[in-house]
Amino acid sequence: MNYQLSYRHLQFFLAVAEELHFRKAAERLFISQPGLSKQIKELENQLGVKLFDRHTRKVVLTPPGAYLKGEMTHYFRKLDQIIEHTKLIDQGKQGNLKLGYVGSAMQKIIPDLLLSFRKMHPKILFNLREMDNQKQIEGLLVQELDLAFVRLENIPRGLEFRAVLREPFCLVLPQDHPLDQSNFKSLAQLKDEPFILFDQKYSPSYYQTVLQLFKDSGFSPIVSHNTIHSNTIYKLVTHHLGISIVPKSLQMNSAKGVKFIELDQLPQRTVLSAVWNSNNRNPALVNIIELLDSEKTQLFDDVMK
Repeated sequence: MNYQLSYRHLQFFLAVAEELHFRKAAERLFISQPGLSKQIKELENQLGVKLFDRHTRKVVLTPPGAYLKGEMTHYFRKLDQIIEHTKLIDQGKQGNLKLGYVGSAMQKIIPDLLLSFRKMHPKILFNLREMDNQKQIEGLLVQELDLAFVRLENIPRGLEFRAVLREPFCLVLPQDHPLDQSNFKSLAQLKDEPFILFDQKYSPSYYQTVLQLFKDSGFSPIVSHNTIHSNTIYKLVTHHLGISIVPKSLQMNSAKGVKFIELDQLPQRTVLSAVWNSNNRNPALVNIIELLDSEKTQLFDDVMK
């Protein structure tokens, strides 16, 4: 089988598989529709399998075609990454890193990590995206992300992780609320107030940990709003639409009109973990994992427990 010919055929196949329309795929590839049909037929003959069922009004992938589409999508994505890293190395930039994170990780963990990493690798390029936990996991599995910072207990198979921060919680109250650190004794003092919580979809395990705080205090919370953004929580609290509980690190992102009561005395803790795909061959990822594992750094000491 001629490798160059087959490579071109696979590109043509993927265009048709994505469009499920020969004319649209041909326009996308800047070739004629008959020419594209001929190329796909040649590929089917070479492989000895039928990849598409052709009907008058539609084109449908056969089971072998659907499998080939999935594999080729992953293959071309990896090939694009390899070419990208090759160009960056040639430019002296040594590659790039795509990081996903939940908002609380940006308060201290990620800035400290990037500052330390840049001292050793000053030409690295970073692409940072704030995302919810599940989207980060999905990005890692298809290698659209290199490293993620999540609050999850159950990590899918094929992913590796390192717990980087274990921290208590804080109450978030309006600035004029009568409770403060001096007269706060128990969450039960707030059992009749509405709470604004991070949505359960943000992290089921995190949500259950927060609910355990209430259970241990002898009541079930009145939940008035759910969100996945801390800034939304602060705005709602400022406008007296409820109070909230957040990880202690989010206290660093203080907002006007709110105050915090630290819940260090309560046993519950939330864990922030760094997660990556063990099959990811990005050379820059290897270097940042070495930093994560290095005993010489004290980026992730449990300083907030």
